[in-house]
Amino acid sequence: MPKGYIIGHITVRDPEAYKEYVERDTPILKRLGGKFLVRGGQSQLMEGDAFARHVVLEFPSYQEALAAYNDPEYQEVAKIRQRTADSTILVVEGAE
Repeated sequence: MPKGYIIGHITVRDPEAYKEYVERDTPILKRLGGKFLVRGGQSQLMEGDAFARHVVLEFPSYQEALAAYNDPEYQEVAKIRQRTADSTILVVEGAE
C-alpha cells in the first residue's frame, strides 16, 4: 500500500503567532501517524513561483493522511495557520 503525504507550502505573515500553530500541530500530527520529512529548512526556487516555507509529512497510507488532515483537533489548530499565514495544503498518495 502506498504511503500518504500532507504537503504544505506556506508563507508566514505573523511569525510570532505562527509559533503557536507549530507547537500545537506537531504532537497532534505525530500522534496520528505523521513523520515530518521536510519542515522549513533551506530551499531554492528553481522554476515558477513558490511560497517561502515547505512541509512534507509522511503517513502509513493515503487514507491516514486524509484522516489526519480532517481530524477535528487538527482542524481547530489549523485555524491558527489560516489566520497567520498564506498556504496551500495537499494530501497526496505516494508511489509504490
